Amino acid sequence: MTNFKWNKILLKISGESLMGNDSFGINPLVVQSFANQIKKVVNSGLQICIVVGGGNIYRGVSSSNNAMDRATGDYMGMLATVMNSLAIQNVMEQLGVQTRVQSALPISAVCEPYIRRRAKRHMEKGRVVIFAAGTGNPYFTTDTAAALRASEMNCDAIIKATLVDGVYSADPKKDNKAVKYDILSYLDVLSKDLKVMDASAISLARENKIPIIVCSIVKDENLNKVLKGQGIFTLITD
Repeated sequence: MTNFKWNKILLKISGESLMGNDSFGINPLVVQSFANQIKKVVNSGLQICIVVGGGNIYRGVSSSNNAMDRATGDYMGMLATVMNSLAIQNVMEQLGVQTRVQSALPISAVCEPYIRRRAKRHMEKGRVVIFAAGTGNPYFTTDTAAALRASEMNCDAIIKATLVDGVYSADPKKDNKAVKYDILSYLDVLSKDLKVMDASAISLARENKIPIIVCSIVKDENLNKVLKGQGIFTLITD
């Protein structure tokens, strides 16, 4: 525990990262890799909860540009996050890690409803809690859901796991002159309009003084390195 900077974290996993090198869906090897890293975090004594996106299956905002009603598209995206959450839970429990999925949309046949006090109790008992279906409301992203759940769970930090290893001045896949930032303030992210998280998520994290660490956990066991203040990442804080 003494090597870690935080005791309770929320891990935000993008849906796209679950695809691996595939063009769609859930790559079993990627989920296995994520689960192995999360297990090491749990074994270290940290409390961890997870919010996962659904972009690998369905993205509501994109569909709204193609004649799909925005609210309907967002609800479909929420259901995609439930599918991802169940996939992660399945692999985690195969590794012997007790995991609970709590959904903001009531789907009692496959997961628990979101209840704040129950979720906190699960985490106190060493269980991993996966929050599915975003906030349960359209027009809010899973990034906002991550900031909201981190605030409700009194987390020390939000780890945003993406396909890139930090925040850049531009998309590093499209601009080879893009500069990586090692540290940013919340206001830097908002004023520079950096697309790491939406403005409401950044504002909520700022209001509750929760630092955001943007990194990739696709390879090199980077999650555990980041939690020790090592590895490659960008820190967003005051």
